[in-house]
This record gives sequence, structure tokens and C-alpha cells, in this order.
Amino acid sequence: MRFRPCIDLLDGRVVQIVGGSLQDDVPGGPDTNFVTERSPADFARMYSQDNLSGGHVICLGPGNREAAMSVLHAFPGGFHIGGGITPENAMGYLDAGASHVIVTSYVFSNGLIDSDRLKSLVKIVGRNKLVLDLSCRRRESAFWIVTDRWQKFTDVQVGPATLAQLSNYCDEFLVHGVDVEGRMAGIEADLVQLLGKHSPIPITYAGGVRSLSDLDLVKELGQGRVDITVGSALDIFGGNIPYKSVVEWHRSNQPDAGDG
Repeated sequence: MRFRPCIDLLDGRVVQIVGGSLQDDVPGGPDTNFVTERSPADFARMYSQDNLSGGHVICLGPGNREAAMSVLHAFPGGFHIGGGITPENAMGYLDAGASHVIVTSYVFSNGLIDSDRLKSLVKIVGRNKLVLDLSCRRRESAFWIVTDRWQKFTDVQVGPATLAQLSNYCDEFLVHGVDVEGRMAGIEADLVQLLGKHSPIPITYAGGVRSLSDLDLVKELGQGRVDITVGSALDIFGGNIPYKSVVEWHRSNQPDAGDG
């Protein structure tokens, strides 16, 4: 199990927002937990120095390309990138240093999986360079994939059948528990348990972490098969969990931690 770092970009700056609050044409913008003038590339270099690859940089709307490119150049091969990814721009990000591209809305069209779009994307970037974002919200007793800045429910349920089907087309999954994202009030335990039990490929969960004990809970519920992202709760993003403590936790949970 790994800690996967993140860099969320809004208007070119590193931010942490409350999940589901990012909408077009809303006065005042999203509910924001954290904004900094520290450069995105500075965060990327920090992650590189701590050997934390496999994280994600997410462009929250337009105006982030230059900042995203600075992240990719600062840590070549260290990041997946998402936010507005299409067949037309995907290779540009991979050529700039992204290890993978992350896609949601392009593949989930009109509430369903658009198989033609998915296959065309795989043909262009390769299955081994694609991450599908299955970020979801709870409705009744199930979790449903949401698109368009997490505002629109699809008719695609996050469950064994969907995970098995989509694993044929991508290298990894990324799943935000949107209802708890950015709220630092606890993880979506049922969702983590489902992902750990049924995902046939590597998967990263994000949302709701409030303490180091939540990392251990994800490890337990996810059977050690679900990686974790921590955002707003980290002290580097204005929270209370020391980033260095999470790095130490990550290192202690690697297979070779006790070797030597």
C-alpha cells in the first residue's frame, strides 16, 4: 500500500477544495480549504525528493496548463495528470513527462460508458498509460460515478462488474469519495472496502482523511490493496497531519521496509 501525493490546480495555483463545490459560473468560486502562492513545481520537487511517484496533478478548469507543465517538468515520470484530458491533448502531456493521463468525463458520456471513446483513447495513449477516474457519490445504498466537475450522476455504479469491465482498458483507477472529499471528517469506509475487495488492478482512494489512523483504516478495509491520497488534512495544505509523518508511514508500509 502506498501514499500517493496530489497537486490540485485552480487558476494556476495549488489549492484544496471541498468536493462537489466546483461549478461553472458560480460567484466566488468553489469552497476552498487552502490556497498558496508556493509554486506547483516546488511541491513536485518535494515529492520527487521523497521518492513519492504515482501521484496525480489535477487541473480544476481552464488556466492551468502552464502550471501543470511546470509540475511534469519538475518530476518527470512522477505524476498522472487529469482534468480535461482528450485524445487531442493526451500525448502532449505524456510527452511532457506525465506517466499516465486520467480521464472521466470524456469516457462517461450521457450517463453511460462510451465504449467507442474509450477504445479510441486506449488506441492513442495505450492501456498502460491510462487511468480511469471513477470518482463517485452515494445514492441510496450504492456509489455512482459522477462527471462534469462531480455534478452529474451517471448510470454507472461502482461495483464488481464495472471494475472488472473497465480494468481491461486502463492501468489503474482513481476514486474520490466526492461526498467526503475535502471535508476531513472521515473516509467512505464502505467504498474503500468495496474497492479493496473487487478491483483487479491498482487503485487509489481519496477523500475524508482526517488523521494518521485513517491511513491504517484504509489499509485494513482495503486489504492492503488500496492506495491512499491525503490532501486538505496535510500540514503542507493547511491541515493538522504532518506531511513528514505520512511519508514515514508510507515508507514503513513498503514490502522492503524491514530489509537490509
